Amino acid sequence: MSARPITSPAGATARVAALRAARPGRRLLVGVAGEPGSGKSTVAASVVAALTAAGVPAVGVPMDGFHLAGSTLARLGRLDRKGAIDTFDGEGYLALLRRLREHGPATVWAPDYVRGVEESLGGAIEVGPEVEVVVSEGNYLLVDEGPWRSVRDVVDETWAVEVPRAVRLDRLVARHAAFGMAQEAARAWAEGPDEAAARLVRPTLVRADVRVDGTGAWG
Repeated sequence: MSARPITSPAGATARVAALRAARPGRRLLVGVAGEPGSGKSTVAASVVAALTAAGVPAVGVPMDGFHLAGSTLARLGRLDRKGAIDTFDGEGYLALLRRLREHGPATVWAPDYVRGVEESLGGAIEVGPEVEVVVSEGNYLLVDEGPWRSVRDVVDETWAVEVPRAVRLDRLVARHAAFGMAQEAARAWAEGPDEAAARLVRPTLVRADVRVDGTGAWG
């Protein structure tokens, strides 16, 4: 892992520019990993926005689009720990990354995750053949088991977003409350299922190529 972390969109876009220069003529895939509440989505969105503003066609494709449906989780007895690694279609996510890696002439349609509804929406993200950079973020990109262990072989580089635990928990509580949870329930979910996921993700982050400081102003 790199010793000096990326701390801003400018630093991130500079890193992407260097990667593109080293890999001319091919689509670049960057995987952004981190614990729940670390700021992965904000970092990924900021990078995509900065690249787009600079004239580089870029799209964000979140791992969260591969959440299993709530009805499926209920049937499997996993609804009360939604967000755990076995509540995602990891094989489907890996297959999508491989399609994006191929960079053929056809548009690839990726799923997204709708907050508030708390369900995935198929075919919501358009990745046309003109897209040169795909930034994909999620908790489990660096986990070394099942389909997840192959993610690093497909993407060009992996980034680990780091942030203090107290900051993460505050963000998670605020997020859950914003989407309708009572404050007490939001805190319980952040310290329960979210923290269980964090315990799995935390030791995997050392596998990343690049560190990202998620505490700064990335918006």
